[in-house]
Amino acid sequence: MVALVIAEHDNASIKGSTHHTVTAAAQAGGEVHVLVAGSNAAAAAQQAAQIAGVTKVLLADAPHFADGLAENVAEQILAVADSYSHILAPATAYGKNILPRVAAKLDVAQISEITKVDSPDTFERPIYAGNAIATVQSSDKVKVITVRTTGFDSAASTGGSAAVENLSAIADSGKSSFVGREVAKSDRPELTAAKVIVSGGRGIGSADNFKVLEPLADKLNAAMGASRAAVDAGYVPNDWQVGQTGKIVAPSLYIAVGISGAIQHLAGMKDSKTIVAINKDPEAPIFSVADYGIVGDLFEIVPALVKELG
Repeated sequence: MVALVIAEHDNASIKGSTHHTVTAAAQAGGEVHVLVAGSNAAAAAQQAAQIAGVTKVLLADAPHFADGLAENVAEQILAVADSYSHILAPATAYGKNILPRVAAKLDVAQISEITKVDSPDTFERPIYAGNAIATVQSSDKVKVITVRTTGFDSAASTGGSAAVENLSAIADSGKSSFVGREVAKSDRPELTAAKVIVSGGRGIGSADNFKVLEPLADKLNAAMGASRAAVDAGYVPNDWQVGQTGKIVAPSLYIAVGISGAIQHLAGMKDSKTIVAINKDPEAPIFSVADYGIVGDLFEIVPALVKELG
């Protein structure tokens, strides 16, 4: 058995989600290869070669891979798919855009957002917003899998010494073209990679009131997140959203401020190592998953916390 991990990268470096996916691939048994499809992506390929557990890196380098267009990357995967028993990608926007195309063309069932590998053909994945775990067994010749990265430790970024093999890049499909990208810039850690997250909900009350969380996030060097209710109300940008329809996170510390804890939000953060909830409603569902809870006015409690951290 040989597993192929589809690397998520920016052409210059490998993203953390790839390291978690390598761990999942290794647990499926056999060798682990990594495909880097990009443009001028030799540096990213060299990084992939250093990931512990990786035995080979395949580099497909061409201008039409520069922006990760799913139609092109999927065709490159299909060109080498016959050599692999498992094809895995992180369950990020990148992986979710590519692998369904691969599964459809291979005529196999995709197994989505796995959180555990029981055996080479059996996997666990959350369903019903994480309230149940489905055990899925596949008899398909090739298992096409997206990996919920919070379910697996990150493979070490050093220690590997894999060979890099240059592939003949497939031709541009011509089915799509890159128009533009708006990148949110922040001095704070990226939400899905942050070790500490301070999140606010509808209880914050307004966009201006969200500023009450900034000193706390600054003290903890934390990323800032939000519930869907806060995002829908226009308090903060969409890319702050944590939850079933937002980003799935599992930091060492998650501080939920003014978040009631709807099931969709809990699905996105309940695997956090330590959860602290601040809410004026003692019956708020968020307290059911919190390790520590504070009942009271967030506009008094948060500044008091900042002062204690002083």
